[in-house]
Amino acid sequence: MAVTAPNVIEVTDTTFGAAVLEESFRRPVVVDFWAGWCQPCRLIGPVLERLAGEHGGEFLLAKLDVDANPQISQAFGIQSIPAVKAFRDGRLISEFIGAIPEAQIREFLRTVLPTEADRLVLEGEEAERVGRIDEAERLYRQALGTEPQHHFAALGLARVAATRGNVEEARRLLEPLRPDPEAERVLAAIDVSEWTEAADDGSPLARAERAAAEGRFEEAMSTFLDLVRAGGEDRDAGREAMLKVFAVLGDANPLTARYRRELARALF
Repeated sequence: MAVTAPNVIEVTDTTFGAAVLEESFRRPVVVDFWAGWCQPCRLIGPVLERLAGEHGGEFLLAKLDVDANPQISQAFGIQSIPAVKAFRDGRLISEFIGAIPEAQIREFLRTVLPTEADRLVLEGEEAERVGRIDEAERLYRQALGTEPQHHFAALGLARVAATRGNVEEARRLLEPLRPDPEAERVLAAIDVSEWTEAADDGSPLARAERAAAEGRFEEAMSTFLDLVRAGGEDRDAGREAMLKVFAVLGDANPLTARYRRELARALF
């Protein structure tokens, strides 16, 4: 079946990863699993294509011929068609089977498409990225006013609060989000930043904490690791401090990879 409509594409076993999963990090992707012999597919396919046109790129409709692409069909357990599956952020979020009425398809899309809060958060993240912190805060608060439990709006507002030194507000927003990795990262960054205020008693632990708070991470990690290896009263504190710095630096940082290996050797 040739596809010529805007925001509608054909996908295959080979292109599914990039065209569907990767694209779903940018916008929702709705996959129509169909076959030429399937009469209900011929009923629902045009409806999906028309709705994709109506929404003007808010989602991408990807059509996959199950007969020609058995690998993806098998991977998603397709046993009956038409089957329609929606993806966001690389994962399956909703689906239905059969030629359901157009009103139900519209309701399905309503749950899949970004909400007003989602759009506000995206704008807030862009404002935050370029340093327009006041605008970012306004957008995040507006998103939370629309959806009080919006995960990413709370994360964004917490980041802004932490940037401004409003650590109590940041912690209040972040605690319910744990163990989200970004929430853990911001909480760890708050803890590390507060090490500058800790009493400096001249001990190796205090000196290392101050070094980490000032961004001298390798110096700090080396001392924390020495404390773990020594096995004294500061062993647990050194280990906990290393875990906080790992969270701040992120898994992709070479220091994290290097010192995580060294910590594992020291502990086990």
